[in-house]
Amino acid sequence: MTREQALELLEQHVQADNLRKHCLATEAVMRELAARLGRDVDLWGLAGLLHDLDFEETREAPESHGLITANWLEARGLPEELIEAVKRHNAEALGLQRETVLDFALTAAETITGLIVAAALVHPDRKIGSLKVKSVLKRMKSKDFARNVNRDHIALCERIPMPLADFVALSIDAMAAVGDELGL
Repeated sequence: MTREQALELLEQHVQADNLRKHCLATEAVMRELAARLGRDVDLWGLAGLLHDLDFEETREAPESHGLITANWLEARGLPEELIEAVKRHNAEALGLQRETVLDFALTAAETITGLIVAAALVHPDRKIGSLKVKSVLKRMKSKDFARNVNRDHIALCERIPMPLADFVALSIDAMAAVGDELGL
């Protein structure tokens, strides 16, 4: 599947602008991670872009989130590694275990995007590129900031393995590169 085909699929299944931006942000982080780790940049990018295709449909049924997307992707012949990572980014609700580097990367990447967006929104210029690693790490420690962001999922970056500060820096840089698309 090409990126253009993936974007068409995203447009078909995701109506909410914020969710589309989340998927674009996750794609950016995943592509950077893949490049840094010597993995398949296109495959990892697709995982980030497509991981939440069924979110609007499964919002009230988290025990199904990822399964519908997995079926859609399987029908299009995408690699099993990508399909399993999409399911396992919602491992807790599906009763699955994360196993691969891609599983841990996708979960950490899709979660850090929420923390970085929240940090950018309270920054004076509201730009991701202006964020500093130290300030994002400080906000991560504050449980009152971006309460819905699962810090344990972000910490899974260490299973990639990548130290948290390096992961935050990489994520800020990746998201800043698509900041115009994200409106931040």
